[in-house]
Amino acid sequence: MITARRAGAVAVALIAAQLVVRAVLVAWGDFYWDDLVLIGRASSHSIVSWDYLAHSHDGHFMPGAFLVAGVSTLIAPVQWWLPAATLVVLQAIASFSVWRMIRVIAPRQLGWGLAALAFYLLTPMTVAAFVWWAAGLNTLPMQAAMAIVVANAVILVRDRPDERRTRRLLIGAVVAFVVALLFFEKSLFIVPVAFVAALLVVRGGTHPAPEGDVDYRRSPLTQTFVRARTLWLILGGIFVAWTVLFLATSTATAGSHSIGQTFHLVWRTVNNAIVPSFVGGPWSWSRWTPSPPMGFPSVWMIVVGWLLLVAVVLVTVKVKRGAVAIWVCALGYAVGAQIPVMWNRSSENTALELAQTMRYLPDAALVLTIAFALLAAAPRDVGAHSADITARARPVAAVGMVGGVLVAVSALVATMAYGQSWRDDPTGDYLANARASLAQMDGKTMFDQPVPLEVLLPVAYPNNMISRVFGGLRKRPDFGNVTDDLQVLDPEGRLARGAVIGLRTFSPSRGSCARPRIDGPTELPLSGPLMDWKFTVGFSYCADRDGVVELRLEGGSPVEAPVRAGLHALYVQLEGHGTDLRIRPVTPGLRLHTGDGRVGEPAVAALVP
Repeated sequence: MITARRAGAVAVALIAAQLVVRAVLVAWGDFYWDDLVLIGRASSHSIVSWDYLAHSHDGHFMPGAFLVAGVSTLIAPVQWWLPAATLVVLQAIASFSVWRMIRVIAPRQLGWGLAALAFYLLTPMTVAAFVWWAAGLNTLPMQAAMAIVVANAVILVRDRPDERRTRRLLIGAVVAFVVALLFFEKSLFIVPVAFVAALLVVRGGTHPAPEGDVDYRRSPLTQTFVRARTLWLILGGIFVAWTVLFLATSTATAGSHSIGQTFHLVWRTVNNAIVPSFVGGPWSWSRWTPSPPMGFPSVWMIVVGWLLLVAVVLVTVKVKRGAVAIWVCALGYAVGAQIPVMWNRSSENTALELAQTMRYLPDAALVLTIAFALLAAAPRDVGAHSADITARARPVAAVGMVGGVLVAVSALVATMAYGQSWRDDPTGDYLANARASLAQMDGKTMFDQPVPLEVLLPVAYPNNMISRVFGGLRKRPDFGNVTDDLQVLDPEGRLARGAVIGLRTFSPSRGSCARPRIDGPTELPLSGPLMDWKFTVGFSYCADRDGVVELRLEGGSPVEAPVRAGLHALYVQLEGHGTDLRIRPVTPGLRLHTGDGRVGEPAVAALVP
């Protein structure tokens, strides 16, 4: 039997190795999709306002995640090193919390407990939600809190500690639960998971009953509730209150849903994501930018995963008392926890490959880890043949160790393959180029524009605009609607001279530069009508003096723009519609002549015909 000290040293080494691998993954990565949405909201709102913290982000209520994202944006706007460090630190907290939980559940079976820890540390089920900052801010606090609450609940119902320690355990569990809820509403699942884990510990316990203690005559369910009633009542109250708050603020149920699509997504999650992970898969990942990587396990990996799962279940059911209940609860959670998530994603247009991104599985991996710890701690079935079990223990252990090493190597292969696929993304290069480009425009005026489709799709508007994504930078242009030097970012994020794609054009005004005729309200006819939209107007002009002119489209607000004496160019963004551009000198005595003009969208000049 491995000693607690040696087990602790091995656990620390395993966690350190995991953190090195995870650090490599985040070093390969960068911001992705929702990360930029969080940054965009942080740069356009007060990060301590309710409007910012309580925003329903894709159906999630996550004020804690918004706060961390806001603080990170203030400290190091659009710089990956701080979010990367945040992920590694959160992972360290979660991993050590899981090891503490395993030691609490199975203090006499630390060898098997280390195997359970290795599963949690290495399984590909936790990788996808780790490298993605927005997802990691959701799930890593949940993992840490679930481990803390489960461990504290088990101590309360099994060991019945003294009053002082009980108070510490209660406070620790409640604080962990509330913190997890601040980051992810799915943390509500912590309460039933902790209660069931504590119940299974009591149900399978072998502690002799103290003489005269009537508590041991009660059912395991009653014992579990009574021994930690204060914990369950507090957590239950928070559960109900937070559920009401979530339903009042979230848009999770919006949109169309399909029962059939939900079933297919859940099955795909189980068969193509969870089951292959039991053998360390999948090894193959494919990415359709801008989607995250999707795992495509080989058929043999799925088959071997099912066979291994069935074999482990049959063996543990035969030799461990209470194994059936443990497996029913664990596998029931692994499947059942996917139903609400996939229901919210079950529109007719949802691709089944969504289930193979594996970003919804970290909590399922942790629940399976809890199950492995419970199985390790469970006593042997008295109906089993002890002599046969003892005789076969060593070869079975040897086979299990070899198999475990192979699965660990397989999991590392899958993790590195995922990291390489995740690395194949244009976002990081675009952001780096854009930061440098915008710094060159510091103090100047630049028109707003969306980031490329490969970085963030228009459905994220207005958080897909560069004024939102880069709004927190110290050195950047002022984003306005008037400039005499049109500069834009090209698809790689580099600064380029801009021009207007002419959806409509207009001819020169009456007169000439020598005899400018615009000295009052004037309408410049367009080559065709405009629908109601925001347009960029670009034209050359000659003015007889410095001054200000006013421009507007029908139905839109007027915009004032400065002009300079002589021949120059002017670019103005206007909202509205109609068949003409209206211009009026504001400065008394100002006269000007306008040349050919275009009304449309700004673009890289080299690409405009």
